[in-house]
Amino acid sequence: MTRLLLRTMLLGNLAFCVTAQEMLTPPGQVKFTSINYRNVLHWVAPTNSTSLHYNVQYKIYGEMDWLKVSSCQGIRRHKCDLSNVTSDTTEWYYARVQATSVASSSKSAWALSPRFSPRWDTKISPPDVKINSSKQGIVIQVKAARLLVRKMHSSVEYKVYVLHNGKEQQTLVDWSQSRHHGFNTHLYLHGCSHRCLNSLK
Repeated sequence: MTRLLLRTMLLGNLAFCVTAQEMLTPPGQVKFTSINYRNVLHWVAPTNSTSLHYNVQYKIYGEMDWLKVSSCQGIRRHKCDLSNVTSDTTEWYYARVQATSVASSSKSAWALSPRFSPRWDTKISPPDVKINSSKQGIVIQVKAARLLVRKMHSSVEYKVYVLHNGKEQQTLVDWSQSRHHGFNTHLYLHGCSHRCLNSLK
């Protein structure tokens, strides 16, 4: 009877230890940020942690299997670049993060991101713009969007606005990025001198 009771107590303690090891708080605020199709997963460390490691997985919406992100296993940082595995703009994706403790071999539950679409959720950064003067007026030089944007879009429509003497001028450029890395557009501004150009800048 004593041996049976001792065995029961040992099993109970073992179960308690296993349960305690699984009680790590999961990461918080798991979400994608995407600029120019660079898709990065971010998260916030649990408040009760000091030195945790993280594992990241992803899957395509509608698929059953989660896939490991090989470059984001056992990492210390709080972000993971998933651009290479979430590059299909026709798909939707999920990602999840798990916190682990090397000291106690314990793990947290998986923390899930909202559904993410590279096509709809990415933000395109504005192009680089330079303004120069000419006899005809001003020349607006626009540098092409970033490389990933050029790969995703064969053409981009640019609207260039200039405000001069309280009046707005607009030029519309439907520009094929497959041909050039940028373009120039001319606007004639009556009475616009170098001083005017400096004020536009």
